[in-house]
Amino acid sequence: MLYAHTQEGAPQSEWQLLSDHLAAVERLAARSSAAFGAGEWGRIIGRLHDIGKCNPKFQMRLTGESRKHADHKGLGASLLDGLGTGFGRIGAYCVAGHHGGLPDYSHSKNKRSLRQVIAEAITLPDDVENPLAAFVEPGLPFVPEDGFACSFFTRMLFSVLVDADFLDTERFMTPGKHAWRVPGPSMYELATALDKRLAAFDSLGRINGLRAEILAHCRNKAPLVPGLFTLSVPTGGGKTLSSMAFALDHARHHGLRRVIYVIPYTSIIEQNARVFRDVFRDHPGAVIEHHSTFDPRHAFSEADNAGETDEARRHRLACENWDAPVVVTTSVQFFESFFAAKPSRCRKLHNVAGSVIILDEAQMLPVEYLDPCLRALEELTDHYGCSVVLCTATQPALRREDFAANRRAGRTPGLTGLNAERELAPEPDRLHEAFRRTELRDLGKLALPAVAQLMRKPEQVLCIVNTRARAAELYGMVEDEPGACHLSALMCPAHRSARLDEIRRKLKEGEPCRVVSTQLIEAGVDVSFPEVIREMAGLDSIVQAAGRCNREGEREGTAPVSVFFPDEGLGRAFGAQAEHTASVLRNLDAGADPFSPAAIRHYFRLHYWLQDSLDRKNVLADLNSLDLEWRFQEAQHKFRFIDNPMQPVIIPWNDRARKLIDNLRYVENPGGLLRELQQYTVQVYEGQLRALDHAGAVEWVADTYAVLCRMEHYDDRLGLTVPGEWRGEDFLI
Repeated sequence: MLYAHTQEGAPQSEWQLLSDHLAAVERLAARSSAAFGAGEWGRIIGRLHDIGKCNPKFQMRLTGESRKHADHKGLGASLLDGLGTGFGRIGAYCVAGHHGGLPDYSHSKNKRSLRQVIAEAITLPDDVENPLAAFVEPGLPFVPEDGFACSFFTRMLFSVLVDADFLDTERFMTPGKHAWRVPGPSMYELATALDKRLAAFDSLGRINGLRAEILAHCRNKAPLVPGLFTLSVPTGGGKTLSSMAFALDHARHHGLRRVIYVIPYTSIIEQNARVFRDVFRDHPGAVIEHHSTFDPRHAFSEADNAGETDEARRHRLACENWDAPVVVTTSVQFFESFFAAKPSRCRKLHNVAGSVIILDEAQMLPVEYLDPCLRALEELTDHYGCSVVLCTATQPALRREDFAANRRAGRTPGLTGLNAERELAPEPDRLHEAFRRTELRDLGKLALPAVAQLMRKPEQVLCIVNTRARAAELYGMVEDEPGACHLSALMCPAHRSARLDEIRRKLKEGEPCRVVSTQLIEAGVDVSFPEVIREMAGLDSIVQAAGRCNREGEREGTAPVSVFFPDEGLGRAFGAQAEHTASVLRNLDAGADPFSPAAIRHYFRLHYWLQDSLDRKNVLADLNSLDLEWRFQEAQHKFRFIDNPMQPVIIPWNDRARKLIDNLRYVENPGGLLRELQQYTVQVYEGQLRALDHAGAVEWVADTYAVLCRMEHYDDRLGLTVPGEWRGEDFLI
């Protein structure tokens, strides 16, 4: 007998047979890969993935006769690569990496390249039948135009194998856990629930009438052939529900499987996920919220002392492989996963096939990774049955005419550009005029004390600056004014949420409210000030800032949004965007609107095409080999939306945080606690953490987790304060 898995304390007769495991993974992998036309590929790699467990040394390890490591991946990879075909090489990558991660073909830093795994593989024992007997090679489900398409397909197939292997192993090893995986509601059920919500939609008033028009137009476009779409809706135009309505109708019309909502900021994710969870409240498990600061207590009822609630447990399991009808996640989680090599990061990717992907605030795709991001989207729409909606008030310049103009300059990102007829909103230029509630004023150069003086005049005003350090400095100049408060990412998420609730109350009740914030307030935070002041930045950021001003048209006519260049200078991370904005403003015709779609397109053309590279780290080169000699590990290392390493510091901000920290000292498996503690965590640069540690302000719980132990370094007004003069330039908010 050959075995795949043992059960602690169980007799050998109850162990899982290798043949049973291979057959189950083969079946699961075939079913999952069929979603993108590769069912036969999934079936074969499922059959081969653990064939190396026939190694007598591995069987001795299972029975306890030996404790020596015995590789079980190399044999399957070797058999596949030995076919000498593209199919064989692709399958070999998947099998070789299904535990440790997709390998580089050669020269791997961890000395586990595909070549080395194959070279060190055992040969097939004489008494074991070759699983490739009577093998017929399946063809690719598409015609590969370049190496990237093939490497992308390899990662999707790898995802299928990893998930199938995890699921069958879980079914055998922890059947109780596996039983919690239950199917979610159908697209039809969710669309019906949304219809009920929209039936109560208030279309009275000019703004609500425009929102109703946008909604109806989106829904009428649902029968269009799947592919790439734009949804260009001004701030306050109701794009969250309109985009979801299109997605569900489109999915229902074309038999798509799920909706994936991709958002740049966790603050917007939490807000949108609450909206969706409320809409689909009669369908538990409809929505999963997958990001680092998710707190299940805010979404589900409180767990008792025994652990998670049933719904929280199902949510956690669904986050492992995105097996849910609606997924709300971050841009970082979404795009980094498509360039990852780790099994845990890639496991969910196959469930993206056949989805409607809504990229909210699409203009925030990082320009230095624009080529790789667009190539991933192109693959999903061309070969994996996806529709992608670029959803924003400031649509980036990704249309065919934008690309054609810059192709002549030798700059061509991955996509050929978007067609205008794929726009889901009715007449974006007309909508912009109809929603126009602000006007831009250029204040020129101002020193911070002059900006502080401007903030003292109105009773309610929001001032947004580019860095945490500048926000703290400006706040210090106005903190003696009535209603002065400060927002930045140096405050833990729970603290920021409480502060935002206080700001909304003051605005609603007409109390003084003078807010200094970093740009975290710009996108998706539902507040409305009568006046906004903004440090010069990218035009898209200024438009987003304007979206926090006169949001519901409370003020007759237009409200002022003023921009200034700080005398103290812009940080180098913001200089290029600010110069591109200044160029657009200088070249506007007299009386032209600087927030118009035409001005935004002009800005993005400058912003994208004056860059040295739209793939700054040359990620695509690692994945583009037509010889199938890819560098998956290298690409994973390079593709990081946030370059500067950040470290978490846990803040004992309230009684709940202190209780969780106490539990962290003794718990054996801290995963659930750490997820809750994200609500009480501040990310800092390594140098800042060293400064806190040197000052004795940090306690290392379990020698691993940095916990602030001197609360004099956490100011209720400013958040975390770092001792000394460490003021590294602040690229985050």
